[in-house]
Amino acid sequence: MLPLPASALALILGNLFPLLGVLLLGWDIAAVVVLYWSENLIIGAWNIAKMLTVGGLGGIPLALFFLIHYGGFCAVHGLFIQALLLDGEPALNDMTWPFFFVFVELLVDVCAQLLANAPASWLLAFVGLVISHGYSFFVNFIGAGEYRETTTNRLMAAPYGRIVALHVAILVGGFAVMSLGEPVILLIVLVALKTWLDLALHRRSHRTREAPGAGDSAAS
Repeated sequence: MLPLPASALALILGNLFPLLGVLLLGWDIAAVVVLYWSENLIIGAWNIAKMLTVGGLGGIPLALFFLIHYGGFCAVHGLFIQALLLDGEPALNDMTWPFFFVFVELLVDVCAQLLANAPASWLLAFVGLVISHGYSFFVNFIGAGEYRETTTNRLMAAPYGRIVALHVAILVGGFAVMSLGEPVILLIVLVALKTWLDLALHRRSHRTREAPGAGDSAAS
């Protein structure tokens, strides 16, 4: 079996924070799922950095479109989590931002509401995930020259497949945990499942890049 690359080890370490939250800090299923939802924001932010790295100033329009489109996607996902895991109807403020930027405003509003329900220790786990994905950006995308193998159009679509696959599994697992009264062992299994999926998707994306003629750059 080949040894894990440093970026994969960083990914695993980033996923240890929610495990510590469950074992040592008494996190419930809502805290875990909200943290994993917030990882979508981290992935999106680093993806914008990738788009600007590849496209320079010419990549700004597509990066703005990605911010609006992906931000709206994450906002709706966050509303779904809020309604199902945090009890009660989401209390949305009046949307006042112009044009399609209303989707970004919605995301800001949803973030404020979800993070208000997160435990104080949650911030440390969030920072750990920022560092994990940032390490992959600097080591793989910049250091290993992956930015030469992709385009802003490919990067535009890159995060969606990953977050859909992960969060379908997380939400299904979350409902299973809730239906059984949130035993700690099942929360640990959920964290382990997410870590395994993360690692599998990470390794598959790098195998794709190494294949002849491959140019897509999936979010890591």
